[in-house]
Amino acid sequence: MDFALSPEHVQLRDLIKRFCKTEITPLITQAEETETFPVEIFRKWGDLGLFGLRYPEAEGGAGMDKLADCIVREELSAVSQSFATSWSAHCHLSLWPVWRVGTDAQKSHYLKAGLSGRLIGAFALSEPDTGSNIRELKTRAVKEQGGYRLRGSKLYISNAPLANFMLVAARTRPELTNDAISLFIVDLPNPAISISKLNKEGIRASETGLIQFDDVFVPDDALLGGYEGTYPIILESLTENRVGVAANAVGMARGAFEAALDFAKTRLVSGKPILKFQAIGHRLADMAAEIDAARCMVFYGAWHVDNKTLDAATAAKVKLIATEMAVRVTESAIRVFGGAGIMRESPVGRFHRDALVYVIGDGTVEIQRNIIARSFG
Repeated sequence: MDFALSPEHVQLRDLIKRFCKTEITPLITQAEETETFPVEIFRKWGDLGLFGLRYPEAEGGAGMDKLADCIVREELSAVSQSFATSWSAHCHLSLWPVWRVGTDAQKSHYLKAGLSGRLIGAFALSEPDTGSNIRELKTRAVKEQGGYRLRGSKLYISNAPLANFMLVAARTRPELTNDAISLFIVDLPNPAISISKLNKEGIRASETGLIQFDDVFVPDDALLGGYEGTYPIILESLTENRVGVAANAVGMARGAFEAALDFAKTRLVSGKPILKFQAIGHRLADMAAEIDAARCMVFYGAWHVDNKTLDAATAAKVKLIATEMAVRVTESAIRVFGGAGIMRESPVGRFHRDALVYVIGDGTVEIQRNIIARSFG
């Protein structure tokens, strides 16, 4: 097994590092303080081809692999998880289902414009009263002449306040079965849809919304793929995304570790850098080891994706290990900083707040343990 990155992967990694340094880092403080995402970044990402990394060249993408996706995620998250979240919510959760099963007309419009960054997407799945069981969602799509009426609400939807379209998961049949859940592409803004922006402790610059659907009419051609029952596509997208989220977790942990290491080299106590004190050195050693171990799990998950052998339990293991690691490492970074770690000018507090989001979001760690336990038979 070869753990070396290919020249193409190294080139991609270096490109993202430069982009983050010049285009994202200068924007982070204001974006976090105002909880407002700079939407012009979407066009810049589109111009670089970052939304199309994993999509076929024939569809306007770069035709790269899941490892490339994970490399981009780690580099973005090592600078700002808010920016990484907005990128992922658009290019994977919003565009992947369109690419997988969308009609030719849907791909021509939403996929093409989405890959360029001209349209921004959101993925509306979570609901206020549903919890983690997707099949119990309450948003309804009632069939009528020429289309459907959407009624219900969605909660914690990334990109919702700034999106031009969203994929909406709705119940098209009353049964609690896989074929009763369908996806719809809904254009925004819409007078029958209200979106309330939420104020958050973590990923503050990634705009998140509460959505109300008040008898929203959508035409038949808004039904993703032109057929009902796209629940399996939701599961496929979420399962693969857990490997990606694990890469984000590695990035957050690495960003916090690098900040803590730099601080430990320059903070002097009794005339010497605190890095030279065994307690600090051991803490940083543990952080580095945990990050490298979790990255190996991410690469293992990416290998399964590229070989079409990823199962739900493997994806759950990867996400569980990486996200819990990120919480521990980012907290350790704060401890290395000491009092400076809880000051706003230090990035480690932000990394920790952001890491806490992902032991909850995209499937809680408790749900990941349930998935793993069910695989035992």
